[in-house]
Amino acid sequence: MADEGFKRKLTAILSADVEGYSRLMGDDEEATVRTLTAYREVFFTLIQQHNGKLLDSQGDNLLAEFVSVVDAVQCGVAVQKEISARNIELPESRRMQFRIGINLGDVIQEEGRIYGDGVNIAARLEGLAEPGGICISKTAFDHIESKLPYGYESLGDHTVKNISEPVRLYRVQMDPEAPADITAEESAAVPMPEKPSIAVLPFVNMSADPGQEYFSDGITEQIAVKIYGAGHSSDKKNPCPE
Repeated sequence: MADEGFKRKLTAILSADVEGYSRLMGDDEEATVRTLTAYREVFFTLIQQHNGKLLDSQGDNLLAEFVSVVDAVQCGVAVQKEISARNIELPESRRMQFRIGINLGDVIQEEGRIYGDGVNIAARLEGLAEPGGICISKTAFDHIESKLPYGYESLGDHTVKNISEPVRLYRVQMDPEAPADITAEESAAVPMPEKPSIAVLPFVNMSADPGQEYFSDGITEQIAVKIYGAGHSSDKKNPCPE
């Protein structure tokens, strides 16, 4: 068999690279290398803290695996927040932002490295992520949808290079705005409008003669016109005979 001797496993893969790395190197190689070295240490430390394993870190690329998708996404969020905080100290033109892709997939493991579509999809998601952002596959999303305090925006299905089937991906919203749940107590505290409000109810013909109904309708119509303007028309047509 072609796979004889290889070990296969299901694992969560995190792939990351630097957005605009070539530009940064072209502007100032030494400053770029110093920043990259410092930010790699951020990755190394947080990967270890989240029970992950660094597999590769050549150039501006990093590849890590995690037993749990929850750990992988939490690590990605922690990395992006730490790097964002450090970037504030740098001139805008020298800030370094990473794109992160996370996938849960089946891979082949050999001598400490992993291969297969599971890795390739993570790398493609990385390329589709925003600078400073995280994209995850549907397989990863299905395992964390209700387990972490983040939001997720569906980006639909994407056809990616060397992958036969379209991949559905999601953007991780690291700081989603909580929906405003208004309680009865909070509703009572809502301030009243500055101007008074008037509701005009239809007058009722109290006489026994139905032919007098047009008087009550006419009074209602005239009051409404005075309040709302000449453009107002009542829902009920005036039955006044010609």
